[in-house]
Amino acid sequence: MSNGTMGGNGKRHYKLMIVDDSNIMRRRIERSQQFEDLQLVGTAANGEEAIELFKKTDPDVVTMDLTMPRMDGIECIGQLVALKPAVRILVVSALADKATAVEAMERGANGFLNKPFTDRQLNEAIAELMR
Repeated sequence: MSNGTMGGNGKRHYKLMIVDDSNIMRRRIERSQQFEDLQLVGTAANGEEAIELFKKTDPDVVTMDLTMPRMDGIECIGQLVALKPAVRILVVSALADKATAVEAMERGANGFLNKPFTDRQLNEAIAELMR
């Protein structure tokens, strides 16, 4: 990923946005991610909020739930990718059916993590995304 911003020490910094209708899940992802160079710029509870926030904060990495009110993750992924084709999106969802995962990937998601997950699984999935 070459679209992050350079920090003062020459390290690249990436901006993270977390999208999930569960406050508990948003906080869990925020606490669990262990990357010093990944800075949380915002959290959203649905797809509409995510798009507004995305335009303001321009994140590089997004974790995306699929089942949310007002606008679901599938539609939101398509809109975020249209705004910034280089964005990296990790779908974090309990919906394990393959068709949904495939549709998310077709819309532009880069990875899929099933809920429930361990901290290690989350960090491995994010690391994969940032490679």
